[in-house]
Amino acid sequence: MKCVRNVSNPPGKFCYCNGPLATREATNPIEPTMTSNDPSETTPTEPHESPARAEEIARYEPYLRMLARMQMRASYKAKLGASDIVQQTMMQAIAAIDQYRGTTEAEWRAWLRKILVRQMCHLDRDLHRDKRDIRREQSMEQRVAQSSMRLEGLLAGDVGTPSQHAMVGESLVSLADAIESLPEAQRDAIAMHYLEGLKLSEVAERMDKTTGSVAGLLHRGMKQLRQNFHE
Repeated sequence: MKCVRNVSNPPGKFCYCNGPLATREATNPIEPTMTSNDPSETTPTEPHESPARAEEIARYEPYLRMLARMQMRASYKAKLGASDIVQQTMMQAIAAIDQYRGTTEAEWRAWLRKILVRQMCHLDRDLHRDKRDIRREQSMEQRVAQSSMRLEGLLAGDVGTPSQHAMVGESLVSLADAIESLPEAQRDAIAMHYLEGLKLSEVAERMDKTTGSVAGLLHRGMKQLRQNFHE
């Protein structure tokens, strides 16, 4: 399998340097615990995590960017791109890494998704001068988690191989990276249909295209996705 980009060193301004990493035992493997109620509100301090851990966070950049793009409102895009939100998410994750208590890949992805959602909700409040809406955050968390599960389903069904199923975390990142590398129309059609669960007619309405046009985008996009993912 060949990734479209080197996801361990994603493009953009994200970087990290220096420091030891202590081995941590999980105190609650079901819900990664935080000493703060909101990891996205952690104030960055002098970094002391290892470059290896920071690189692990950076490795998930395509996965987080794909999820962020699917949740972005038009008002977001005028102010900030998905990559900008993900950069902030990764910086907050590094700042809060000492508070992470999970032990599995699934818990790690859930923790990163939670920080991503909080960053997007912060942006929404800043743009619209709204108060914090817990129900909206929970709704977005559910949508993002469902999209991640559908990505796993795509990996298990139409795209992945048995060996890739055994390395879910790495394969999900590579699959997200391959989706992100598609032409915009194909990428958006695949995201809406396969990851958001929209019907063909709903995708056509959102993209302002005919159902036949969307079907063609999905066919060509999936063909290119399989090729990119398995190279």
